[in-house]
Amino acid sequence: MRRVPAPLPPLPRPRRRSRWATTVLAVLALLAGTALTVSGVAAAAPQAWTPKPAPMTTPWTNQVPVDMPLPEYPRPQLTRPDWANLNGIWDFAVTAADAGRPASFTERIRVPFVAESALSGIQRKITQNDKLWYKRTFTVPSGWNGRRVQLHFGASDWRTTVWVNDRQAGATHDGGFDSFSHDITALLNSGTNTVVVSVWDPTQTGTQAVGKQRLNDVTPHPGGGIFYTAASGIWQTVWLEPVAAAHITRLDMVPDLTNNRLRVTVRGAGTSGHQARVTVSAGGTTVGTATGPVGGEFTVPVPNARRWSPDDPFLYDVRADLLSGTAAVDSVGSYAGMRSIGLARVDGVLRPVLNGEFVFQTGTLDQGYWPDGIYTAPTDAALRYDLQKHKDLGFNMVRKHIKVEPQRWFHWADRLGLLVWQDMPSMERTPDAAGRTQWEAEYDRIIDQHRSSPSLVMWVNQNEGWGQYDQARIADEVKAYDPSRLVDNMSGVNCCGAVDGGNGDVVDHHVYVGPGTTVPSATRAAVLGEFGGLGLKVAGHEWYPGGGFSYEDQPDPAHLDDRFVGLIDGIREVRLPRGLSASVYTEITDVENEANGLLTYDRQVVKVDEARVRAANRALIDASRSPAAPVTLPTGQYRSLRVTTPGYTDRYLRHRDGAAFTDVVNGGSDALLRSDATWRIVPGLADSTCYSFESRNYPGEYLRHRDHRVYKEGGSGDLFRADATFCPVRGANGGVRLSAHNFPGQYLRHFGAELWLATPGGTHTWDSPSRFTEDTTWAVEAPWAP
Repeated sequence: MRRVPAPLPPLPRPRRRSRWATTVLAVLALLAGTALTVSGVAAAAPQAWTPKPAPMTTPWTNQVPVDMPLPEYPRPQLTRPDWANLNGIWDFAVTAADAGRPASFTERIRVPFVAESALSGIQRKITQNDKLWYKRTFTVPSGWNGRRVQLHFGASDWRTTVWVNDRQAGATHDGGFDSFSHDITALLNSGTNTVVVSVWDPTQTGTQAVGKQRLNDVTPHPGGGIFYTAASGIWQTVWLEPVAAAHITRLDMVPDLTNNRLRVTVRGAGTSGHQARVTVSAGGTTVGTATGPVGGEFTVPVPNARRWSPDDPFLYDVRADLLSGTAAVDSVGSYAGMRSIGLARVDGVLRPVLNGEFVFQTGTLDQGYWPDGIYTAPTDAALRYDLQKHKDLGFNMVRKHIKVEPQRWFHWADRLGLLVWQDMPSMERTPDAAGRTQWEAEYDRIIDQHRSSPSLVMWVNQNEGWGQYDQARIADEVKAYDPSRLVDNMSGVNCCGAVDGGNGDVVDHHVYVGPGTTVPSATRAAVLGEFGGLGLKVAGHEWYPGGGFSYEDQPDPAHLDDRFVGLIDGIREVRLPRGLSASVYTEITDVENEANGLLTYDRQVVKVDEARVRAANRALIDASRSPAAPVTLPTGQYRSLRVTTPGYTDRYLRHRDGAAFTDVVNGGSDALLRSDATWRIVPGLADSTCYSFESRNYPGEYLRHRDHRVYKEGGSGDLFRADATFCPVRGANGGVRLSAHNFPGQYLRHFGAELWLATPGGTHTWDSPSRFTEDTTWAVEAPWAP
């Protein structure tokens, strides 16, 4: 366990071409990744505003600018040089949900932090009975004259209406996780303009996508479980952008590795009679260019494409020009990663394949909550930090759980090289017809806004049955809408009343602590959508001291390290060879009263040994690329199992009075002892790829574990068969370790001459780390009683 000393320095910004800029100032601002700070954009004065004290401070809490928090360009896959950031201090008021605009705005809020957060300066509970009101002024830079002005919202939760100079801009927007824009050109004055925004958020009292937000107290309190503080109102960057009358609105890019080309669709507004040109380059050198229709797909050659992967997240620069004749009337910058994702049979097992090759996807559940900003990371460096920690810890994947992050989060995942599973935020209850229409429309918009990100490889439609409906139909429709990615119809089909749609690309189980026994089918790969949940409370770094919970508490960092590595090793040694293709550990950070993060909620402490965790993850990934030959045992034959622990190598596994022990056996031993120490190896009662051990002198009775102790017993039923099945793992010096089929990563161990099912990092006496590997390794030898 170590302290996090300070935020990391920023990574280099992606290059942008200076010839697109209209002024030197615009170029400099773009290269810095920040908004124009020209005098023409009036920032509200920060008078009479202060942040509230955060319940926990992150390394970035005190680095948030007052006037312009999150100054970075918010849309990295569709860039233009001119823009103006409207983040900062806005006038603010709260009225009844059905009230009109207030006569006065008596408070001030720092946008884009939600009203429940400390960083907003408001920090109080907002309910379905409230409506939030925001107001600020701005002027449009004179250099934008002659262009259309767009007002963009990265996200606002949930029903948002915008007025500019007392006239409504566009239609009211319903949705908490997708971006939206209004063309406000016709509403502008030549001087100072006023924008007013109202937001109503019913949180879990509505039928909209809500994720894990609940109407709880905003200050730390006991309870809450796996649900957290609500996040109401504007929570992503608000910004202005000038565009030509004919302009590009979206750039969809799908890599086609088979044909070494990029399939592109340039979408636009006011583009009748125009053509689109897309140029792909690397290091300033053009590798391919093509011209095609606006709104229709065409292809750009990318010869000998360098493939994007977690180990080599190479990104090509992309430029799209909107052409009127031969003249470019609009140009945007972007980037693309050349990669493929799909399913294929690998050694007879259905697996997800990246760029045609199977690589085990090991990741964490990332919920994206912050003690200071709740839904909004305090800075861009903070947003990147959690993803960087995944890389530092050896993970190659992240499941973004029940939330959709800003586009800059996807930008960092693309640049750092992490595979992303993106959840569609769930509803709190099964929705009515209007709720279904809204949820599906918002899902489509989310897909559209992130469909060009190379890191995003799977859509996760629903989770554990929350608000579930029409699982099969939705999975089919998502796959048809975005056939370039995998689709998970339900994460946790085995949990909590979930109903499996039976389709999609993966069968996804949740097993705590796990890793469980998920297996692939003829049509779906096997993934472990959630497991782990190992908890460790760190004094001084708890959201509500003493209130934290986990799926399995650990007494100290050493046990946490051993237990975590044991779980990953169990996946590598037992479940990977039997068809598991991906796993999602719960979770990367603590969240409020959940204490099962690898980091504390404030990101101040890394709880685990980074080197050990990284080595375990890398070993798992490497094993998927170069699988070892499976360990096999001679079925239908009698064998004896000898202890390999130095000093005890004359002892054998035997049964006595119905329980399993080890005892010294040699040529002088009586016939009963030799018979007790002999076992018939048969295909596993619960899994024929594993094994069961039948007593030589009590046919029909088998070695089985029960409450950790190991016995010789007869029985029937699924539980007995699972308890009596062991999967072999290669041990040292030709030995074999026997992992419980239903508890992968727990091994048959002799301890004090008794046989136990022992857990690496466990807290029982028989889990002692001393000689753990030696005590769990057995030599399979000729039988004492043939």
